[in-house]
Amino acid sequence: MQRLGLVLIVVLMGTVPSRSQAAPEAVIQQLLHRQTEDWNRGDVNAFMTGYDDSPETTFVSEKVEYGYAKILARYRRVYASRAAMGKLTFSNLAIRILDSNYAAATGNFHLDRSAAGGGNADGIFSLILKNEPSGWKIILDHSTRTH
Repeated sequence: MQRLGLVLIVVLMGTVPSRSQAAPEAVIQQLLHRQTEDWNRGDVNAFMTGYDDSPETTFVSEKVEYGYAKILARYRRVYASRAAMGKLTFSNLAIRILDSNYAAATGNFHLDRSAAGGGNADGIFSLILKNEPSGWKIILDHSTRTH
């Protein structure tokens, strides 16, 4: 009987979700936090690992750009120096899980930059993320500057 109880405990422990499995919202928030850290180090390549490396990945701002390579080239062109990159912060972040494979995130961004770097910039963004085998990745980024 004691052995049966031990077997039952082991089986039940295997069916309880692990505490190490974070909620999708927390994982996405961590991804966005890592992106700000990468940006603030001046590492555009690391920042871009938050995006799905796909020709369908989409960036919407002044115009629509398709493809990871084009989005990376845009970031490198628009933010060609550390001064132009400035210090990035996100605020008012809201994450909505749409289903087990997709999520939306919205918020505000702020770039703290010197006048020589282009001055401060503020804006809003909406992201669609997909849960890939390698983790949550941005598949659509709509960022609009408000100031």
